[in-house]
Amino acid sequence: MNFKYVIVGAGLSGLTMAERIANVLQEKVLVIEKRNHIGGNVYDSYNEDGILIHNYGPHIFHTNSQSVYQYLSQFTQWNDFWHRVLTYVDGNLIPMPITVETINKLYNLNLDCSQVEDFLKKQAVEIDEVTTSKEVALSKVGPDIYSKIFENYTKKQWGIDPAELDTSVISRIPIRLNRDTRYFADRYQGMPKFGYTKMCEKMAANKNIKIMLNTDYKEVIGDISYEKLIYTGPADDYYDYKYGRLSYRSIHFAFETYDKETFQEAPVVNYPNDYDYTRITEFKKLTWQEHRKTTICKEFPCAEGEPYYPFPTKDCKAQFALYAEEMKKESKVIFLGRLAEYKYYNMDAAVKRALDVFEQMQKAAQN
Repeated sequence: MNFKYVIVGAGLSGLTMAERIANVLQEKVLVIEKRNHIGGNVYDSYNEDGILIHNYGPHIFHTNSQSVYQYLSQFTQWNDFWHRVLTYVDGNLIPMPITVETINKLYNLNLDCSQVEDFLKKQAVEIDEVTTSKEVALSKVGPDIYSKIFENYTKKQWGIDPAELDTSVISRIPIRLNRDTRYFADRYQGMPKFGYTKMCEKMAANKNIKIMLNTDYKEVIGDISYEKLIYTGPADDYYDYKYGRLSYRSIHFAFETYDKETFQEAPVVNYPNDYDYTRITEFKKLTWQEHRKTTICKEFPCAEGEPYYPFPTKDCKAQFALYAEEMKKESKVIFLGRLAEYKYYNMDAAVKRALDVFEQMQKAAQN
């Protein structure tokens, strides 16, 4: 086989590159995917009861990037959706992230916005140099809120103490000094009207795009002639684990369907201190689907399984840096995406990164 471009992986990063190559450059591109479907972890499907589920956990689209929103809007209409999360603490369901409403409900108070700022300042621990996720939380909300909301949830999610994780983990969780209980504050938020898989299918709907599913690229790449390989798979696998296996956190998803229309008060409910799972998602509350039954998903973080979250520790970053040095030597390969770059990307960031890399590749080809 002869293709100018070959892409390994049919997730959002790979599909964005394939769509741009096919439609802008009008070149043929081969996409090789080890799973039996496209879309990567945003893949959704209808279960045996006809309920649309997110097979790899809930994905809620949100972005401040107008260019990303407009790009994806070519392939889907959107249902406006403002994500709200509840957290089960001390027998009560409280809004998450931390807002005025959260503090008032957690402590049975009636503070206004300015009073909550003072309240949190008094709770906060003064730390000269914040270097871990635990210190991030303590410096923002103090020990009591840290123990009620952050400590055990983070331990369950990562399997280690927050004191061993770098600042990126808890820094991603917003704290608002207002009454806005939306989980995200981004300008553009929504859910694809007909699901993520339909959106991905439209991205790949070009005769210049050929997709091979159920295929390990290493088994076929030797028979393919190409000028540029765009690799979105695991960096350590590409180099045959030359510097050892990179550490990831995985998740076991347990799906349950109930013969009733609703299961819980919010689309997602977190359980930081109770049970072995971290959260429960009720999909109908994400998709607006009408159905007499409802399907939920419990998430059990684990060490083995699909590589979902790159491990945010100094040792892991140092290990990946060895692979990154190898990547710099590659002239025919572009490493792109969460697995290849060993970096957590939200959906919009993954698309933005792919669009930017495509532009760089296009300019390089023109020079």
